[in-house]
Amino acid sequence: MPKRYGMVCYLGGAASARTGDEMSGPALLLAGLAVTGSASTASALLSGLTISAAVGGPVFGALLDRAARPGRLLAAALVGYAAALVALLLGLGRLPLPVVLATAVVGGLLGPALAGGWTSQLPRVTGPEALPRANALDAVTYNVASLTGPVLAGLVAMAAGARAGVVAAVALIVLALPVAWTLPPNPGARHGHAGTSVLADLLSGFAAIARARHLARATLTSVVSYVGVGMLVSCTPLLGEAALGSSTSGTFLLTALAAASLTATALLARRPDLLRPDATVLASTVLLAAAFALAATLSPVALFAAMVIAGAGTGPQLTALFAVRHREAPARLRGQIFTTGASLKITGYAIGAGLGGPLAAWSLPGALLTAGACELLAAAAFLALSAPGRTAPARTPHRRARAHATEKPHA
Repeated sequence: MPKRYGMVCYLGGAASARTGDEMSGPALLLAGLAVTGSASTASALLSGLTISAAVGGPVFGALLDRAARPGRLLAAALVGYAAALVALLLGLGRLPLPVVLATAVVGGLLGPALAGGWTSQLPRVTGPEALPRANALDAVTYNVASLTGPVLAGLVAMAAGARAGVVAAVALIVLALPVAWTLPPNPGARHGHAGTSVLADLLSGFAAIARARHLARATLTSVVSYVGVGMLVSCTPLLGEAALGSSTSGTFLLTALAAASLTATALLARRPDLLRPDATVLASTVLLAAAFALAATLSPVALFAAMVIAGAGTGPQLTALFAVRHREAPARLRGQIFTTGASLKITGYAIGAGLGGPLAAWSLPGALLTAGACELLAAAAFLALSAPGRTAPARTPHRRARAHATEKPHA
């Protein structure tokens, strides 16, 4: 019962924090547009909130691995992120724009804490035998957040004004504080990092990702894949206008994608041994390429079918990626590897979103086919890093036990 109770609390806290995170971007976008009347200023605020994740993720992860009470550090990061959102809300229309943008960039440094920071603590919440199912349930919280966060931002803004959406996002993040604060301690933190600096740990974390073939392969594949996903998301307003008659209809396409992703992830949570993580990373990437090619037809029926197929790819891809990280990451660097992976994916997504807009303005089918090409490139990277010449480092007995618990042989 204690583990079950701990897992329920963990999932509630992670879901609340991640929903607040997913809600904060769209809510800030709406608030910026309402206050300034400028779409470019609003998008600049959103970019500022995400662009610094590539720096903040690895640093926060290294600090998390060194903390004897990582939950308290995670709680402090939640407070910092929530405080940045409040500062942005109060500064909009009152402070010079560069100051507001700088606040967004500083707050964005803590963004990966709301994602990978939680997942890195999962092995301390549940035992190795329950980790595969717990991993799938953890991925469900991401999908729930991505499905409900933007919708909540829109509904709250419609009901109570654009600023209220940011307030609601802050409330959800703050709601997760007690769960973060009481996460299990890391008794080996001080011993595992004795005599090393944060910079040395940072270098060790990146080296660990590069040395472990399966981890490097999954990380690179997911980052390149998310460049394509970012392109797709940036195309959705124009897709809604071209195929469904209005740009706002694009949100229905994203809802279909998120719902399919949630369904696929929930099914995997019931049968965590159904798929092998490494094979799933590759298969889901190929599935995304097919979905983007189908979307390029711009037919309404094909578009919704493409979003369902894309969701069936993104959900299992995330679950498989978590499983590979849990299996391959050294315990003393787990927090850094998870937050670094999250920040790299955010960066890939941001690059894709930035490229997708101009490409869609040039040619909407061309943008979608380019997104599909990114998925094929990700699959090619996976295969290139699967070459026999590269070998993973030997596993300790502890890592072998985790690998057996996480990746089942073919039935």
